[in-house]
Amino acid sequence: MRQPEIIDRRIFFKTALAGVAGYFASPLRLPAQTFFASVPDPPLMGTAKNVIFILMAGAPSQVDTFDLKVGPWTPDNFNPTTINGIDFPVGLLPGISQQLHHISVVRSMQSTALVHPLLQTWTQIARNPTSATGKIAPNIGSIVALETEPQRRSDQPLPGFVSLNTGGRVHKQGYLPGRYSPFDTVAEQEGLSNLINPAGEDLFTARFEMLQLLDARNRLQSQYGTTLDEMHDFYSSGRRMMYEPRVSEAFQFSDTEAERYGGTGLGNSCIVAKNILKSDLGTRYIQINSGGWDNHQDIYLEGAGLYARAAEMDPALSNLIDDLANTPGSAGKTLLDETLIVAKGEFGRTVGALTSRAGRDHYFVHFALFAGGGTVGGRIVGQTTADGRFIENPGWSAYRPATAEDVAATIYSATGINYKTVRTDDPLGRGFPYVPSVPWQGTPITELFQ
Repeated sequence: MRQPEIIDRRIFFKTALAGVAGYFASPLRLPAQTFFASVPDPPLMGTAKNVIFILMAGAPSQVDTFDLKVGPWTPDNFNPTTINGIDFPVGLLPGISQQLHHISVVRSMQSTALVHPLLQTWTQIARNPTSATGKIAPNIGSIVALETEPQRRSDQPLPGFVSLNTGGRVHKQGYLPGRYSPFDTVAEQEGLSNLINPAGEDLFTARFEMLQLLDARNRLQSQYGTTLDEMHDFYSSGRRMMYEPRVSEAFQFSDTEAERYGGTGLGNSCIVAKNILKSDLGTRYIQINSGGWDNHQDIYLEGAGLYARAAEMDPALSNLIDDLANTPGSAGKTLLDETLIVAKGEFGRTVGALTSRAGRDHYFVHFALFAGGGTVGGRIVGQTTADGRFIENPGWSAYRPATAEDVAATIYSATGINYKTVRTDDPLGRGFPYVPSVPWQGTPITELFQ
């Protein structure tokens, strides 16, 4: 049965006549349009020191948020307003509407499947989790932690990758050593527990040193391979955080600050993320999961559905951006200048009128939000058709829909990491590329930075 493609047909003919090519996946009919492309590799940008990645698990509705399509279904209290040429639901996201000058949105994102666990992992590892390398792949954050480890100072006690999980699964370090696994915790106002020992610091230190002496021979003669070494790294990392006032301070915050950020798990996570980066404790990649975006029914139910998710996201993200923009960084920059913020779901939601359950189901076209880290704010990359059903213009140099692999390549390039790297230490012995090397994906979206 013939069904519509995700890309407007005009794109196909424009591209074919120009002699440029790419692969356009179809949401409902595969294979779709296939032809060949040659896109030059852009240089590494190296504009960001840190990354905050917010996974909007469950897939937010793009046509109600960052690719607003106003129709008879749009609630009046969304208060659709055109801001600098961008239609935006000011009533739904009032705080973020005040930060659009810092934000760029890629509206031509396209997923490769519509299964939550598969695509949530895919988004975090930049490849198909069911592929050979997908089974051993690390989180993007683990690779950033590994690549930036040589820059770590001796006075930086936190791991390079921190996860502040409020909903959804966080992918771990894959086949990389355990030291690059995310330090996975929940942001709570009283901070991290167990940073002091009831026996006192002196006795704790003596006991810890004795344990290292007892374990040393086991590590040298272990029959368990690298397992004991990884446990040693884990305990040593924990030891560096013990009795460290800067760590305690970074994970604590006031009632006033919590209220300002929304008084939610997501808001608390954004506060702690800001504090960690401000304290310069060695963390370079922070992942925050924001769950509950799977609005198959009652999406416009006041106090629930999209309203509830927006009420969490709006104060958390807008105040995070605002505070980073007003926090000094290094070399005359702000902390926002040095920190790339990325927020996206695993895919999008159906467009037009709501379903019979007053919700929106899964759909391939979606958005990705970028702020800071050298990006140019107030920019829209890509354009969908008036109803949001198709990508009318990809809006970037590869002239095709953007994928999770492209977002990963953008993160790596922004942090100065060669996204074309192929490691030779993988257990499969076939070489592990940071981003799969196929001609139609894995390209930095440089239009965000120019």
